[in-house]
Amino acid sequence: MDLIIILTVFGIVFLAELPDKTALASLVLGTRYRPSQVFVGTAAAFLVHVVLAIAAGSLLTLLPGRVLHAVVGALFLMGAFLLLRGRHEEEEEEHLELKGDKPATFRRVAGMSFGVILVAEFGDLTQIVTANLAAKYHDPISVGIGATLGLWAVAGLAIVGGRGLLKVVPITVITRIAAAIMGVLAVISLVDAIRG
Repeated sequence: MDLIIILTVFGIVFLAELPDKTALASLVLGTRYRPSQVFVGTAAAFLVHVVLAIAAGSLLTLLPGRVLHAVVGALFLMGAFLLLRGRHEEEEEEHLELKGDKPATFRRVAGMSFGVILVAEFGDLTQIVTANLAAKYHDPISVGIGATLGLWAVAGLAIVGGRGLLKVVPITVITRIAAAIMGVLAVISLVDAIRG
């Protein structure tokens, strides 16, 4: 386990997830239901995604060195581009409603939160970034811990105080910082690919 990798991955994933639709979905869920119930479901869904991303990143490491660096660099560039274009869509409110007149029990709220985040996060930018970081650092445990903690931190912020954060730091600033970091990582990876 490498603390520097954990902190680096945490920062990158945290910044990439802040402007994401799943953060907004967590915010909406947190305003409607008990935050602890929403967080349990959301955290479980993010953990599933990190495990899948780490597995995908581990497969990328089977590529030859130059090819791996080129693929990782291209994917980081794509991530930065997607962030700057703002291609994330907000979750529609009807998907966040509990159906019927049944009470909002722990199991129902946590299950609904898990389902919303699980579906919304598939193929998402942070999943791609996590796979790239796993391939880049060859340390799946450190990357997994950093990515999971980054996603959980954003979910917690969104559930508990998302509206307050957006009043202090504009979403465009957060998006630009995350895109710049990914751009730098893309350049580093592409230079490594050229150097061999």
